[in-house]
Amino acid sequence: MMHSKGKTMEIRKAMIVDDSESDQFLASNEIKRHDDNIEIMQAYDGVEALEMLAETDEKPDVIFLDINMPRMNGLEFLEEYSKLEDQSPVIAMLTSSNAQTDRERALKFDCVRDYFLKLLDESDMAKLKDL
Repeated sequence: MMHSKGKTMEIRKAMIVDDSESDQFLASNEIKRHDDNIEIMQAYDGVEALEMLAETDEKPDVIFLDINMPRMNGLEFLEEYSKLEDQSPVIAMLTSSNAQTDRERALKFDCVRDYFLKLLDESDMAKLKDL
């Protein structure tokens, strides 16, 4: 649940959207290391992520989103996601792209709260809770 700025966000459920199984595994491990009670949803591209969000009543609190994926990449996902009425999960980009243009394009979306470079680590998790 996202609270007003200055309060912490409780993360009970997270979604990882990444086409790389090894990156999915590493991000899941870091999230579980941070808090073993966080439920993790996994999608391997933007299309699958949108389908999963549409099918679940209990939305994730945060979505970790890669940029470079087949079928629908992270920026295309953000375009579609921004059209949805319910944008309750906040999004943290989790990508190997350090390109300034990718960072700027992602951060222009209101739902994107941060931009992390892979690999996710404890300081990223701590920072995310304070968004």
